[in-house]
Formats: sequence, structure tokens, C-alpha cells
Amino acid sequence: MNRLAVEMTGVIKRFGAVEACAGASLRAAAGEIHALVGENGAGKSTLMKILYGLYRPDGGIIKVDNAPVRFGGPGDAIARGIGMVHQHFMLAPNLTAAENVVLGMEPGGFFSLDDGKALRLTEEISKLYGLEIDGNAPVETLSVGEQQRLEILKVLSRGAGILILDEPTAVLTPRETASFFEILVKLKAQGKTVILITHKLREVMAVSDEVTVMRGGKTIGSSRTASTNESELARMMVGRPVVFSVKRAVKTPQELDAAPVALVLKEISAKSDRGTRALQQFSLTVRRGEIFGIAGVEGNGQTELAEVITGLRKPVSGEMSALGREIDFENCGAAFMSALGISHIPQDRHRRAVVLDYSVRDNCALGLHRQPRFNLPFSLNFGEMESFAKALIEKYGIRPADTGARMRALSGGNQQKAVVARELARGPGLLVAAQPTRGVDVGAIEFIHEKIIAARDAGCAVLLISAELGEILALSDRIGVICRGQLAGTLYAGGADEEKLGLLMAGWKFQ
Repeated sequence: MNRLAVEMTGVIKRFGAVEACAGASLRAAAGEIHALVGENGAGKSTLMKILYGLYRPDGGIIKVDNAPVRFGGPGDAIARGIGMVHQHFMLAPNLTAAENVVLGMEPGGFFSLDDGKALRLTEEISKLYGLEIDGNAPVETLSVGEQQRLEILKVLSRGAGILILDEPTAVLTPRETASFFEILVKLKAQGKTVILITHKLREVMAVSDEVTVMRGGKTIGSSRTASTNESELARMMVGRPVVFSVKRAVKTPQELDAAPVALVLKEISAKSDRGTRALQQFSLTVRRGEIFGIAGVEGNGQTELAEVITGLRKPVSGEMSALGREIDFENCGAAFMSALGISHIPQDRHRRAVVLDYSVRDNCALGLHRQPRFNLPFSLNFGEMESFAKALIEKYGIRPADTGARMRALSGGNQQKAVVARELARGPGLLVAAQPTRGVDVGAIEFIHEKIIAARDAGCAVLLISAELGEILALSDRIGVICRGQLAGTLYAGGADEEKLGLLMAGWKFQ
């Protein structure tokens, strides 16, 4: 092993009664890629936020390049060559990409920014690391994948020798992920240390040199990646064997075609937030008791498709019927679609699914609060809301099991479980699930998949939109590929594989 770049021993961090890190340890060698894995809420991000100076530890020893450190904030960590890319973006949406890259180290005079120099710096770094991006583009117009690349560029522009990457591939396509791995290998060759927080065990095995597993705020163990495997890592993470294969009854094409129709889209066209055409005469039929998977490279109209169906976006043209009702887009918004029986697990839970400063109890009832059971003559029925939230917490294993905890205090995976629990508790006739397992651990993925299949088996129609081809293939009864806003092709699950889907995603047409 090379010399240690980071050594954390016996780190403790408490948030009230919750001990997020309970004597956690990590040793990352210089010039290596060190993976940090664990269930949601295991303490991974908290431990790394301590290393980055965002949190101050309540105990423990931290050494950087063999020297003890105590950071008062991120500025101290940056000065010691540590950079962090967060799972949830920390960008200024009203500034350009180049302005975000130089934010805090702006070139130019005291009262002005040298825009040309900022743009040149952004272009040079983006080309150097193969993360090309339009420096003139306002951040609010960038796709999710482009914003993630921009976050990485910000860290690299500051010359960090130790990079902490929190779920960096969560919003990248398979091709972008492969390119990103090449970047990590280049950084490693340059002697940089990369600490990679990820839930994707394939990524751990593919790119890391060493792996550390956390569970319940403690370090369970570390090993050379070459000496372990996905099953062993999953067992250490969850504390039990994890089943990677999805058990479900396979439906024949005849069974699917005979089922009642739940959703029909006819030649739907819709614009993106940028004003460009995102959906182009998109037609689709989804039946009750099936999971219809939508595969495709992100940015090809998936977001707009989900938002049209759930009433969050009005299309330019086209027709839609859902659960036996013709939809009048001018008068049918999100509240109407929800009351009709359409549930939505959105790809951006912070923007569309939760209110971070509300309690878990309030978030569990969000959107359901108009139902009679949650209403009293002059106020909400908080007692009923409390009982409802407790039932969901127990059934879905949401942690911490505290209905009064603020949603922002939960890990990303536990926030997602709360969203899935609430949306399935509606007993929907149609579920639109967009990236339902993004950023969650293997145990939670297994659980969420089981719940989606159970909804299908209960007669719910499920439209599954996912960038993970493995997830699409594992869950879907039929699969449609979206390309440039159009349905490039549809396959029954039994006749689909990654190669065929990849060709459709690239724009091929099967005869």
C-alpha cells in the first residue's frame, strides 16, 4: 500500500439523539481509488463531510498526509487539497457554467469578473479531463448529467489532491459513466486520491483499489477490492445475504395484450423547460397488471413524459386517456391526476416529492392531506397523520424511525423510501416511477423492487422510467426505448437484451 493520504480513526458525530458516526474509521492510500459503501444512513456521507470540514466531529482523530488536522470549515479542507462533489448539486442556477467554476476564485479586478478568462479556464479544464461543457450556458438550462460534470470540474479546477465523490454516477448514462471511470483512472495515474461513495457495487468492483464498508455508523471492515466480491460486500452492508435477482411471475404477450388498458398516449408533443421540442408525436399504451419500462439515454424526453402523464406539464398537442378518463390538459393538473388514481415517484425527489423542512409525518401525508381521514372541521387530523406515518415507517423500514424528524435529516435512500411508501399507499391504478432506485443502497433497491412488483401483481399499471438497463430488464413486462422524444421501438421482456436496447437507444429501427 502507498503512503496514507487520509486516516480517520474512531470518528464520532451526533445529531441530537442520533449517532451518525459511532467510532468510524477509514484509511485511504495516496494515488488510489478507495470506495466507501454502506446502506443509506450508514454514515458514509457524514464521515466524508467531516473530512471536508462541513461537520465538526464530536470525537476521533483525522490525519491528512500523516499530519493531524482539525478543520473549521470547507475552506480549511480546500486549503489542504481536499475537494468534494456532493450528491445533490451545489450550483448557482442563475450563473453560467464558467461563472460557477470560478466562483470563490474569480479572475479579474476587485469590482469585475474577467469573463473571458473564466471561460478559457473552464474550457481548458473540461477538455483536459474529457468533461466538455458549454461554459456560456446558464446552469438552469443544463441537463442533470451536465450539472454533475460541472460539479466535478469545480473541484478539479482547484487542484485538489484528494477528491471525495458522493454518488458521482447517479445521474450519468452508461456511456458517461464509462468515460467518467476513464477520468478516475487518469486522476489516479496523476497521483490523486479518490474516495468514491457509491451504492453501485459493480462500480466498486470495476474501478476501486480498496473498499471500506460501513453499517450503523460503524466501520464493518476494509479489504482490497480484488479480494472480495459483490455478494460479500452486500452482506456486510446489510447484515444479511442480499438477493440480486428479482422474483416475479413472467407474463406472456397474450396475457399482457388481453389486460385492460390503463393509459393511452396519442401523438403527444411537449416542450422542455428550454423551449425545445422534447416529445415528438409520442404514442404509448400501458395496461393494468404490467410494468412497462422506458429505457433511453437521459435527456431524450423521459422527464417531460412523466410530467405530462402526472399533470405537471401541458403538452403542445396530442391526446391522453388514463384510468378510463379522457384528459383535458387545460383543466387537468397534478391534483386532478392524483385524485384520479395516478401516483408519481419523480426523478428529483427534492423538487417534486418532499419538503425538506417538513417533518417525516407531514411528508408522508403530503398530497393526501385533502382526504377526509386527515381532516377535521378546522384543522388537519395530526393524530391520524402520526399513525399513518408510523405505519409507513414500520412497513418500509424508514430510518430514523422518528415521525418528527425533518426530512432533510434523512439519508437520500430513506427519503426515497418515504416517497415510495407514500405513493404506493394511495393504492394507485397507475404508477409513474421515474428513476425509483436512484442513489439508494442494494438493500433498499431490493425492497423497492419488491414493492413495485407487488403493485403490479395487485393490478396496478406501472410505467417504469430508468437509466439502469439492468433494472429495466429485471422488472419490465414490456420495454419501450425513447430516442429524441420518440418511441424508437417496443419489445416484450422475453425478447429484449442490453444489445437490442442499446441499438434502439442509438437510433436504430428494427424491421
